Amino acid sequence: MSKEIHTPITAEELAHSFDEAAPDIDISHYAIEDWVTLAIFWLMAGCVFLQFFTRYILNNSYAWTEEIAINCLIAVVFLGAVMCVRVSRHIQVDVLYHYVPAKVARVLAIFVDLVRVGFLAYACWLMWRYVSIVADERMVTVDLPRSIVFYSVMAGFVLMLFRSIQVFIANQRRGYSVLERPEEFQKIED
Repeated sequence: MSKEIHTPITAEELAHSFDEAAPDIDISHYAIEDWVTLAIFWLMAGCVFLQFFTRYILNNSYAWTEEIAINCLIAVVFLGAVMCVRVSRHIQVDVLYHYVPAKVARVLAIFVDLVRVGFLAYACWLMWRYVSIVADERMVTVDLPRSIVFYSVMAGFVLMLFRSIQVFIANQRRGYSVLERPEEFQKIED
C-alpha cells in the first residue's frame, strides 16, 4: 500500500503561490465543430436542469424538456465523434502492430484508414436516404421538424468523413499512423 506524503507548507509560502503567473491557455487545437458541440451540450444541460427543477421542485414538469435534451444528446454524440476522428481518439486495438513487421503494419494501417473513409462515406449516403424518407416528421412535444436532429446526425457523418480523409492524408505524409506509433501521439502536459 502506498503511503501519502504531505509536505508541510507555511501560510506565507501558500500566499506567494498565488503570485505566480497563470499558465497560458492554448485553444488553437479546437475546431469549429468542437465549439458547436459545446454549445449544444450546454443547451442539453440547461434542458436537463429545467426538467429536474420543474419535476422535483415545482412538481409540474415541462414535457418538452426531455425531448429537447434527448435530441441535443444525439447531436452531441455525432458532432462530438467528429473530434474523435480528427484527433484519432476512437477506441482502437493496436496490439497486433507491435508483433508484425513494419511494412505489414503500414499496409494494415492504410487499410484501416481506407475502410474508415469508406464506412463514413457509406454512412453519409445512408443518412441522406433516411433523411429524405422521414423529412416531414414532427417532434412529439414541440412543433418542430425532426429533420433538425437527422440533419445534425448527417452533418456529423459528413464532418467525420471529411476529417477521416484529412487524417488519412496526414498519415500518408507522416509515414505512420497512431496504430503504428501510439507513443508519437501522446501529449504530456506539464
